Amino acid sequence: MPDLVFTSAPHLAVTAAVILIAQIVYVVFGFGSGLIAVGSLALLYPDIRDVVVVLLLVVLPAELAVAVGSWRRIRWREATGLLSGVIPGVIAGSYVLSAGSPTLILTILGAFLVTVSLVFLLLRDGWQVRWPGWVTPPTGLVSGLLTGLFGTGGPPLIVYYHLAGLDKGSFRGNLMAVFVAMTVLRVVNYTAEGLITAPRLWSGLVLLPVSLLGVFIGHRIHITIPERLFRRMTSGLLGAIGVMLLVRHLGG
Repeated sequence: MPDLVFTSAPHLAVTAAVILIAQIVYVVFGFGSGLIAVGSLALLYPDIRDVVVVLLLVVLPAELAVAVGSWRRIRWREATGLLSGVIPGVIAGSYVLSAGSPTLILTILGAFLVTVSLVFLLLRDGWQVRWPGWVTPPTGLVSGLLTGLFGTGGPPLIVYYHLAGLDKGSFRGNLMAVFVAMTVLRVVNYTAEGLITAPRLWSGLVLLPVSLLGVFIGHRIHITIPERLFRRMTSGLLGAIGVMLLVRHLGG
C-alpha cells in the first residue's frame, strides 16, 4: 500500500465527506469548492500543502466534465481574453504571497463579495451588462492574482459572467472552462516546484471516486434548479463566502 496523506480510516472518511460536499457545491454553482474544502481540511492537516495539492488533483475531473458538457455554450473569445490576464496574474500573485501578508487583501475581498452579493440580490431579473472587450484581460488579471495568492480566483469571474446575464448552464460552463486552464497551469507549476509528491498523488486517486460521485449528484441538482432560484442562490453563496473571509481575518 503506497504512502498516503491520511493518518487513519476516520481521517480518510472525514476528508472524503468534505470533498463530496465541496464537489457537489462546485458542480451546482461553478465555484465555492476551494473555500469549503481548504477551510475545513486545514483544521485536520498540519501541512496545508497536502490539502491544496490533493484538492487540485480531485477537482480537475469535475472541471473537465462540466466544460466538455457545456462546450457549445462557452464564449471562447471572452475566455481567451480572460486567460491572457490570468497567466501573468498567477505569477504576480505567487510573488506577492511570498513577499508579504495577504490578510489585508483577503479582508478587502470579503467586503467586496458581501457588497456584490447584496447588489445582485437587489437587481431586477433580466438586468445585465454588455461588457466592452477591454474589460476581459483586467478581469482575468485580478482572477489570476487571487489564484496565485489564495488558490481562489473565482470572484472576479463570477461577477463578470453573472452581470453578463448568462443562463445557469452557460454561467457554470464558462466558469469551468477558465478554471480548467488555471488548474492545468497550477498542476504544471506545482510539478515543477516538487509539490505533487507520490503520497499526494495516490491520495488524490483514492478520493477520485468520491469526487466523481459529487460531480454526478451536483449535476442532477443543477439541472433541476429553476433559473431565477439559481441566480438568487449564487448571490447568497457569494455573500456567505465573503462573510466567512471577513470573520476569519477580522476575527483573527
